[in-house]
Amino acid sequence: MKKILVIGSTVADIIINVDYLPTTAQDVHLHSQSMSLGGCAHNVSDMIRHFGAPYILYSPVGTGLYGDFVRGELAKKGIESPVPTPDQANGCCYCFVEDHGERTFIVDHGAEYLFYKEWFDQLKVDELSCVYICGLEIEDKTGSTIVDFLEDSGLPVFFAPGPRIHMIPARLMDRIFALKPILHLNEDEVCRYTGVDTIEGAAAALHALTGNTLIVTNGDNGAYYYDGDGLHHVPGVTCENVVDTIGAGDSHCGGTIAGLSIGLSMEEAITKANIAAAAVVGTKGALLSDEDFEKLGL
Repeated sequence: MKKILVIGSTVADIIINVDYLPTTAQDVHLHSQSMSLGGCAHNVSDMIRHFGAPYILYSPVGTGLYGDFVRGELAKKGIESPVPTPDQANGCCYCFVEDHGERTFIVDHGAEYLFYKEWFDQLKVDELSCVYICGLEIEDKTGSTIVDFLEDSGLPVFFAPGPRIHMIPARLMDRIFALKPILHLNEDEVCRYTGVDTIEGAAAALHALTGNTLIVTNGDNGAYYYDGDGLHHVPGVTCENVVDTIGAGDSHCGGTIAGLSIGLSMEEAITKANIAAAAVVGTKGALLSDEDFEKLGL
């Protein structure tokens, strides 16, 4: 079976729990802090791993304190990225979690967001089924190198632009849209980007640009997908005990990609992804343990 190529970052998530985000000049106390593996690509790949689909995590891991942490945590899972170690420090993500569970990120970008042509030349494209990319890497200074690879490879693309979708240069967005990717966004992201205030209208506008299915997550309400024939709703699962929303979107994306790769329909794949994402919301950090995933019966 061919492998899913997951391109992007693996970082140290520093999770800081506070009552609320402070305003300028305020002084607040935190409840707790911890450090765990994160990064969009890693989060996506970990959910793909749970579903048993073959994949390659194509993620540079840099040097320094955070690079050592990331490399060590990946080694515990038996994962080693085939990307060479850059001579640059790895960054981290400060995840501020308020009492209601919503998260706010402040990110220190490092080696994990940079990609070079010679790295992609090592890949055997005929052994790959599709490729996932995140908007953060495309936004960074070597984003065009990733798009060059996508254009040359001819692989089907899953693209999760994220909340900073407006920061991606328009010329790169046009090139990615021309590849007819399956897009994965949340309601706020799709409406903000298109300037349309309904999911159906926004999804239709983006579908006109890509000619492919668009997936829109919508919290407890589940998710929608727009495939050109209309907007389809896939009911969600309510999380009774919201801990934080870190990694929920990544997990949903990974679950959907994995489901499609093992032969599920779009609706079936999203149904399972909804269940997995709800479980992540009920867990501290971006990842589910193997034991917690097993309990989901997916």
